[in-house]
Amino acid sequence: MSQYVPGLQGVPATRSAISDLDGQKGILTYRGYKIVDLARHSTFEETAYLLIHGELPSAEELARFDDKLRRNRHVKYNVREIMKFLPITGHPMEMLQTAVASLGMFYPGEECLTGSGSCADLDYVENMTVKTLATMGTIVAMWEHMRNGEDPVSPRADMGYAENLLYMLTGEEPDPLHARIMDACLVLHAEHTINASTFAALVCGSTLAAPNQVVASAVGTLAGPLHGGANQRVLQMLEEIGSPDNVDAWLQETLANRGTVWGFGHREYKVKDPRAVILQERMEELREHKDGDVSPLFDIAVRLEEEGAKRLGPKGIHPNVDFYSGILYAEMGIPSDQFTPLFAISRTAGWLAHWREQLVNNRIYRPTQEYVGERVREYVPLDER
Repeated sequence: MSQYVPGLQGVPATRSAISDLDGQKGILTYRGYKIVDLARHSTFEETAYLLIHGELPSAEELARFDDKLRRNRHVKYNVREIMKFLPITGHPMEMLQTAVASLGMFYPGEECLTGSGSCADLDYVENMTVKTLATMGTIVAMWEHMRNGEDPVSPRADMGYAENLLYMLTGEEPDPLHARIMDACLVLHAEHTINASTFAALVCGSTLAAPNQVVASAVGTLAGPLHGGANQRVLQMLEEIGSPDNVDAWLQETLANRGTVWGFGHREYKVKDPRAVILQERMEELREHKDGDVSPLFDIAVRLEEEGAKRLGPKGIHPNVDFYSGILYAEMGIPSDQFTPLFAISRTAGWLAHWREQLVNNRIYRPTQEYVGERVREYVPLDER
């Protein structure tokens, strides 16, 4: 194929059995299971197992997997020492990429990734999958305390992934509803076909780099506002609007000036993102739980979606997963610059699933280019120019 396609839009880059989506109907599936069913009935641990191993686990298999995750939540003190010397003003995603990139130095074993494209040590693949997924939440939570001059909160083995994550972030046992909502958020963000960060993971993994390097490359890609950073921008946008009464005028002016309505639109979906549907449901559930005492930003968001449906809906532009996720996180007391790290924690399950799939029949990525520069020229010595 020699045709240049900007952004590789629509160009198949791999074959995968991990997830699929129908953008016209708004259906996203993990291994054939609808995301709406998983978000409502599954857990992050079960969903991660499904993505990584290909099938829903039995009760015994899930118990073993969950136990491994719980026993691997602690990180080496060396990683904490590295984090201590990072500037507290830096973005948490920069910290996360640095910390994850260092993990391979403390958990060696990538020598089993041979030039044949397969890993002879399947235990290494499984152990690093569990270790990386388990420690992501710990690293993110550690930073929240360290950058505020406090000691990190140690993980607890008597809590599930989502509940423990909230506990480590706040230092307090979370409201059970908050834990269930966080669990649903982790499920919803865990995988989404070959997006930018997953493609970065595939490219890195195709070189037979260590899994921590694969995840670090994906984290760096996710950090961009056009990918994982949009939910933070949504909150800033809603705060700028200020009131539901201001939505119509703000939207009209923004569209007239060709501005960005953050949280709207997706390259694949031509209807409302099914993940946004679930997140809005969880926000409504939280509002009922709090007797209506939630941030006024939610009402602004609902009004913006209503007005956006009139002006943008006919163009196939609807709310995506970022539109409501930031509001939910903020309601649970999570700082806005931690929204994308939470995305990364969840998406690690998908990244590692793709890494493992890549190893089965690996071929290094080496796309070509369409050269538009100068043709062969004669070199002119400096004193003759």
